[in-house]
Amino acid sequence: MSAIRLGLYDHPAFREHDAGPGHPERPARLDAARRGIREAGLEPRVEILTPPPAGREELRAVHTAGHIDRVAATEGRTHRFDPDTQAGPRSYAAALLAAGSVVDAVDRVLAGSLDRAFCAVRPPGHHAEADRAMGFCLFNNVAVGAARALAAGALRVAVVDFDVHHGNGTQDIFYDDPRVLYVSTHAHPFYPGTGGLDEVGEGSGQGYTVNLPLPGTMGDAEYARIYRELVEPVLLAFDPGLLLVSAGFDPHRDDPLAGMAVTERGFAAIAQCCLDGASGSANGRAVFVLEGGYDLDGIAESTAAVMRVLLGETVEAGLDAAPRIDRLIGLFRQHHGQYWPSLAP
Repeated sequence: MSAIRLGLYDHPAFREHDAGPGHPERPARLDAARRGIREAGLEPRVEILTPPPAGREELRAVHTAGHIDRVAATEGRTHRFDPDTQAGPRSYAAALLAAGSVVDAVDRVLAGSLDRAFCAVRPPGHHAEADRAMGFCLFNNVAVGAARALAAGALRVAVVDFDVHHGNGTQDIFYDDPRVLYVSTHAHPFYPGTGGLDEVGEGSGQGYTVNLPLPGTMGDAEYARIYRELVEPVLLAFDPGLLLVSAGFDPHRDDPLAGMAVTERGFAAIAQCCLDGASGSANGRAVFVLEGGYDLDGIAESTAAVMRVLLGETVEAGLDAAPRIDRLIGLFRQHHGQYWPSLAP
């Protein structure tokens, strides 16, 4: 097998996004991700790419004109959208480049010049709704990428979100669209309060939103089992032409904003299950996009672990069977099995 062509997107402007004094979503997060890649000796194996800014028409595929205008109006000044979400003088430029990273990655992966990509971007995106900035997010980077893939001819696009917070924006944007599968594992109840088991999509999109809400303290073994037994079979049945992953490292055991217990081994297992689930029409083609994660060492170690998987290294997780979630998995199977027969108990 030939070497996997993996793109890594980064830009100095991402560090100029100002989320506010003392904010956990800080520029050092990206420096930590790059440190992890460098210290793991992986940088020579990736193509480091400079993204173009997303165009207005690309943003309009998922956002209202009014929302784009409101974010654009922050250029050169500081504006707070809500208590958690601020744009500084250069945040609009960073947000355009963050979304543009995903658009460019999708284009290159679908064209075959890259096999996979990791977009180390900020501001993050999965909380941004069509007409609202929230949860540290200005534009929904993954949603913009999914819409781009559909416009480029992909018949089905899967989005998997392993951030500890539910991606309400991504879910809402594609809630009635059967071409986009949205699968999320997240702490529940937790910010932003969405992502309940009963949220499955509506209209022709019913069943194509797969929420797997989790209690706290879930660790490597629990996450690996959920992804192997539930997420991977759903992905295989959906058979996307492209996989997009909202890669939030805040389920890490040392993260200050959450109460999960995942380590780099768990994130590697998650990434492997995602790629295995995209082994059909997508042929392993995937774009991973950074979302949350606020412990710097956790980000460094977890990013390196995921990058190894994206480069095709085999994961030997060696994790236990996690019997404490037997009942939870049974509940998930019963609920989602009505839409996904491969999950039926």
